[in-house]
Amino acid sequence: MIPENIKALILDMDGVIWKADAPIGDLPAIFKRIRERGLKFVFATNNATKTPADYKKKLFELGVEVDESQVVTSALGIAFMLSQKYPQGTKVFMIGEDGIKTALEEKGFEILDIDNASQAEIFVMGIDRQINFQKVSEAVLLVRAGIPFYTTNTDKTFPTPRGEIAGSGSWCAIISSATGVEPMVAGKPFPYLMELSLERLGTSKEETLIVGDRLETDIEAGQGVGCPVALVLSGVSSIDEANRWNPKIDLIAEDLAELVK
Repeated sequence: MIPENIKALILDMDGVIWKADAPIGDLPAIFKRIRERGLKFVFATNNATKTPADYKKKLFELGVEVDESQVVTSALGIAFMLSQKYPQGTKVFMIGEDGIKTALEEKGFEILDIDNASQAEIFVMGIDRQINFQKVSEAVLLVRAGIPFYTTNTDKTFPTPRGEIAGSGSWCAIISSATGVEPMVAGKPFPYLMELSLERLGTSKEETLIVGDRLETDIEAGQGVGCPVALVLSGVSSIDEANRWNPKIDLIAEDLAELVK
């Protein structure tokens, strides 16, 4: 199904590779086929909860061996984005998990705890499975005071084997509702992750296929940077939604296995 001119893949993870911790298909066989075809690949995910090392370990446990450099997350995207605007040592209050914290610290930002949140110069938000009223209150106070508001992504939902749950975008909507301020976004559909992925692959846009399950992030991001795109129906978006999408999607498959067979 993949055209002969394609030399590399940029793969989303949630909804393409797995749902929560449940793999989608026979991943070792799928990636054996990808390698047999000589395709280079990286993963580009809006999920900022984990570090590239964490994802490498998770993939290995599922039978897929990769290098950390093959994993590009929205946490890396936002750390890169902020490093272009703010000096090292800038104080950040964040709602998020280790993926964001590690990426920001590696760029020299100082992460504040909840007791010192009022000192923050930037507020960053992602998925946080320990989110609570106090964290949200501090975030609202900061944004209402004029502190810049950034997020890793605005995905409204997050796919799991039982169905979709609230994603980063839904939590950001709480802050926006209370402040009237929309966040600046590092993840898909904005170009940062795609550009970083293309840089790591070393391939042209025309020979790089972007594969995702969500129209308004993965597909929009791929089309936005000028890459061919493939939608898999194993995650969020449906075939009916795909058929209504404009511009036309290059490839549609039930899942990654069908795409690479």
